[in-house]
Amino acid sequence: MRTAIYPGSFDPATFGHLDIIRRSSKLFDHLIVAVLNNSAKKSLFSVEERVSMLKMLTADYSNVSVDSFEGLLVDYARRMEAGFLVRGLRAVSDFEYELQIAQTNHVECPGIDTIFLTTSLNYSYLSSTIVREFASYGGDIRQFVPAEIIPLIYGKYNIDKE
Repeated sequence: MRTAIYPGSFDPATFGHLDIIRRSSKLFDHLIVAVLNNSAKKSLFSVEERVSMLKMLTADYSNVSVDSFEGLLVDYARRMEAGFLVRGLRAVSDFEYELQIAQTNHVECPGIDTIFLTTSLNYSYLSSTIVREFASYGGDIRQFVPAEIIPLIYGKYNIDKE
């Protein structure tokens, strides 16, 4: 079985993330969307909240599961018996950084390959940081994230958009 991991912070998940999930789920028998638990980073949502949101947003994909991890991604990939890592690229600047990480991971664990998917053009500008910035000022985020999680995002900023 070909298993891949799509790691990220997903704080919150955007339409860009969901585009990569949808497309990569067609390439592998099993796709694990893995939420990174990075205690050094200040997140808007807890790991448990991000996992819960992603489970809700990927419920229609029978070959997608959602999990969380901490530590080295290659260690997690070995534990999950995954042969592939999926990374989304928005711009050339993403590629330089992601290439270094992919090469380092490959040196550490030669049995794991990284697959790069370019983000669809209509999401190439989009990041979780932009979503958080817009939401924090009460901006309209309907074109950035699914409707199901919009109230959760505004709720973190005590903004009532009803």
